[in-house]
Amino acid sequence: MRIALCNEVVAELPFERQCAFAAALGYDGLEVAPFTLDREAPHLLPASRRAEVRREAAAAGLPIASLHWLLVTPAGLSITDADSGVRARTLDVVERLVGLAADLGAGVLVHGSPGQRRVRAPGDAERAEEAMERAGEWAAAAGLVYCLEPLSPRETDWATTVAEAAAIVRRVGSPGLRTMVDCCAAGNGEAEPAAALVERWMPSGLLAHVHLNDRNRRAPGQGTDRFGPVLAALGRAGYGGWCAVEPFDYVPDGPGAAARAIGYLRGIEEGSGA
Repeated sequence: MRIALCNEVVAELPFERQCAFAAALGYDGLEVAPFTLDREAPHLLPASRRAEVRREAAAAGLPIASLHWLLVTPAGLSITDADSGVRARTLDVVERLVGLAADLGAGVLVHGSPGQRRVRAPGDAERAEEAMERAGEWAAAAGLVYCLEPLSPRETDWATTVAEAAAIVRRVGSPGLRTMVDCCAAGNGEAEPAAALVERWMPSGLLAHVHLNDRNRRAPGQGTDRFGPVLAALGRAGYGGWCAVEPFDYVPDGPGAAARAIGYLRGIEEGSGA
């Protein structure tokens, strides 16, 4: 299984050291949150810095697998806002982030960003779906995949289950748009466990990414959820994509959480965990 570390977990380190640290722990790649590269306007990251980031990852033998937390910065973005100017600015950021992903060698962009997709009024859901259509078109043109991430109802009110996200992907019909399983969101909002979701939806061809995290928002192995069934389901399905470790609550700290997660997951693979 190819396992990436979401880099904001160790964001206190310079990017070059993030790569070296993740590689030393045994991760296969990094999932990058653009705001960790530039706090104000990561979508405008200069070409020289993009090349440097890619070189630093390559030097550690660690490819950049994917991008996530796409719309954290700049402030004021929304794919649902009734203001056409806000939506246009947001879509410009999305398009440029697709370009950033291509420049960094990533294959997937994960659209979570719950605060920037809230549905408050008639027409908001339709505007969100239109944004996904555009994102899918841009991703397909760049040879990438744009994943609409189902998030639990405690985080957002649009695309809160894999079934809802899959229905959106099917309506849009873009080869560049897919969905995914986030284990934390599944544990807090789905009727089925994450492993069952993998079993149900992987044959559809609509799942293109996986986030590994406990429903308690900590890293795999730091809660009650068991990830052996999830990895087994992915293996049976012949999944060849990335699984990214994405805790939100870092215990005992970011580096410690990253280390414990990969040890736990590799233990499962080796038959010594459950």
